Amino acid sequence: MIIDYPTLKVIWWLLVGVLLVGFAIMDGHDMGVGTLLPFVGKNDEERRVIINTVGPHWDGNQVWFVTGGGAIFAAWPLVYATAFSGFYWAMLAVLWALFFRPVGFDYRSKIDNASWRSTWDWGLFVGGAVPPLIFGVAFGNLLQGVPFNFDSNLVSYYTGSFWGLLNPFALLTGVVSTAMITFHGAIYLMHRTEGEIQRRSRNAALFFGLLMLAGFSAAGVWLQWIPGYAIASAIDPSALPDPLAKEVVREAGAWMSNYRSMPATMALPVLAYLGAIAALLLAFRGRTLAAFVASSLAIVGVIGTAGMSMFPFVMPSSTDPRSSLTVWDSVSSHLTLSIMFFATLIFMPIIIAYTSWAYSVMAGKVTAAYVRENSHSAY
Repeated sequence: MIIDYPTLKVIWWLLVGVLLVGFAIMDGHDMGVGTLLPFVGKNDEERRVIINTVGPHWDGNQVWFVTGGGAIFAAWPLVYATAFSGFYWAMLAVLWALFFRPVGFDYRSKIDNASWRSTWDWGLFVGGAVPPLIFGVAFGNLLQGVPFNFDSNLVSYYTGSFWGLLNPFALLTGVVSTAMITFHGAIYLMHRTEGEIQRRSRNAALFFGLLMLAGFSAAGVWLQWIPGYAIASAIDPSALPDPLAKEVVREAGAWMSNYRSMPATMALPVLAYLGAIAALLLAFRGRTLAAFVASSLAIVGVIGTAGMSMFPFVMPSSTDPRSSLTVWDSVSSHLTLSIMFFATLIFMPIIIAYTSWAYSVMAGKVTAAYVRENSHSAY
């Protein structure tokens, strides 16, 4: 079966989105639990209960993060090169924060010392809170345009600074991202714990769920006034990638044009609202597994809304709009996309099946009694 080049370009836009959503759902609830750890757990035993809800599978969930980065590298090489050079210090901050996770999980309970364990608790907090904050800030900057341009040899030049990334709108989207992931983690904690930990997790879910909805609403209103991007020249989706072979204009409200031309896409922001509200209602009724599914759908809605708003742009340029990278001109060759697509058809079901099996094996509540009985083997 041969899939034409334009179709493959759109397929890989969707697949990269699926990987980002998978990362946010699977590794996101781990990070949300880490963010809540110092606050929901009031003593060492409670914190060990919290850690053991995610300890057995957090590293398996990193597959989504690694696969997402690899997919961007292979499918969108220009995006990978430009983003990792422009967002260099931000990406390093994510990497440094992630260092705390493996050592925190593995070494935190090795020594029975309050100061030692408290230090690693805060390390796990950093490893859980910093990545979603930075990823959210990055999305906010993408929606405003990133200061880079290409020369005639397609060498990219970043003209901004690290501190320039921390602008008001980007900080707002960072709050939305952090609240979304922490809300998701709180719902998961409710599902895996009981008693006081579950009660505190429910309170955290209420706070961060409402914060996510408020921030998402504010960002949506603000986005209407931010100049978006639109392709002003004819473009051949089947042509070989060349970011400079197009004309791009900036105009207020451009990020809303897809919703006007394709009304069905309004289902994405609606899903974000309905998923979050349903998750809150289900959580307060004690239906925690259904609440987790609903919060996962809310994540699909939030990330999908950001992606659909920008389509076909992937990385707009505020320095030279013509240099903006799109679904059509930032991709690998037809052969590369084809091979990756069929590899994905083989390995994605394997990853999903293995993950489902692992979670079914580790299902059930984690209790203080379990931690006490397995003090030397539990995290």
